[in-house]
Amino acid sequence: MEPDVARIEQDALRIVDLLCRQPSVSAEGRALDETAELVEELLTDAGFETRQLRADEGPAAVYGDQPGRSPFTLLLYNHYDVQPVDPLDLWDSPPFEPTLRDGSLYARGACDNKGELAVRLAVIRALRERDGELPIRVRWIIEGEEEVGSPNFDEIVRRNVELLRADGSLWEGSSARLPDGRPELALGFKGMLTVRLHVRKLATDAHSSIAAIAPSAAWRLVEALSAIQGADGGCRIRGFYDPVLEPTDEERSAIAESSFAEEEELREMLGLSEFLDGVTGAAFHERAMFRPTSNITGISSGYSGAGIKTVLPAEASATLDFRLVPDQQPDAILALLRAHLDAEGFSDVEVTRLGSAKPAKTPLTDPFVRRVVGVAEAVNGAAASIVPLAPPTLPIIASLQEHVGVPGLAAPDNPTYAGGRAHAPNEHVRLEDIAPAVRFVHALLEELGRT
Repeated sequence: MEPDVARIEQDALRIVDLLCRQPSVSAEGRALDETAELVEELLTDAGFETRQLRADEGPAAVYGDQPGRSPFTLLLYNHYDVQPVDPLDLWDSPPFEPTLRDGSLYARGACDNKGELAVRLAVIRALRERDGELPIRVRWIIEGEEEVGSPNFDEIVRRNVELLRADGSLWEGSSARLPDGRPELALGFKGMLTVRLHVRKLATDAHSSIAAIAPSAAWRLVEALSAIQGADGGCRIRGFYDPVLEPTDEERSAIAESSFAEEEELREMLGLSEFLDGVTGAAFHERAMFRPTSNITGISSGYSGAGIKTVLPAEASATLDFRLVPDQQPDAILALLRAHLDAEGFSDVEVTRLGSAKPAKTPLTDPFVRRVVGVAEAVNGAAASIVPLAPPTLPIIASLQEHVGVPGLAAPDNPTYAGGRAHAPNEHVRLEDIAPAVRFVHALLEELGRT
């Protein structure tokens, strides 16, 4: 039976409006308990038996379990936390007051990740209302720390393995529809190591006139950063690239057959005339997926306010993230970074680990993957665009694979697109992207119920 897509869309919009009014910024510890309570209420109202799962620290992960006609069990993963809203003055409407304009819903968390949560929940509510039960058993874990690297998720999973047993898993999803109409599926994500470098050269800030006789922490930090990455964009850390695995022939074939339709959309959003080295097509995608990175996310030193302050800063710091590919491991990269700085004469530069996640992926040949791909292609009437290793990081994948052993992927059920401004001011979802996501979730749950 065909779903009532319009009705489910309206329910999804109602749910995402409720969720996006919660300022659940994990980096600031805001409204996490309140949002967890709201999520649990929404799941309970949709027929789930719920509980809150916790580690020794951090906010609760909301867990739900609902049996269905088929013994097939699907594990869903989402997160209810969001990124900080700064800079606030760049928002055209208040970030926690969902606003409809020009065919889009604007709010922090709309596309990352409350919009997808709302779509999944609205479809489940519709199926339960129509049939009195679900086609399959659905288990759901919704955490509140993804945007700060999921530091407690591994422990939550380790303590609750039996609750999370499943035949397949849908992680945080991919675009429901690319610009060329194709669905997108991601089978893995890069890992990440985040660190802070800190340099102190003076007991206190000083008048800049003594720069001729006293050392500068800011310049020392710049020198250390230059030792980490060269002008060619390559990481200079000794041994950094040694464990990197090349994509397989099968993965290269998938990349060659994937959609390149988002390139122009992304380039325009970033205001670029071209990407680095002019890469396009398959080379663009392979580099984005399989090249590890060393990136400066922020630098702090001295004074950068209005007017002039002639100061010699006593200290300087920078935050870096390294996006890692198989088989790079965060612990090993951290050790290589420390050894490299020491070898280059920067033993005075402190290195503090802020967070990490292992790279992880599901093989293209996994039966669950092939089944989800088949549903996506049938619903969209177009070949799926498959991403073997997505450039972002999703810390939860390695935990689910190592402790639960469940195969998974990012399916095309997220109403997002390249221009959705996730993590940026004016984050939004386009209303036109909700219907394809609804159709996919509805079709997948029914198809899995035929097992």
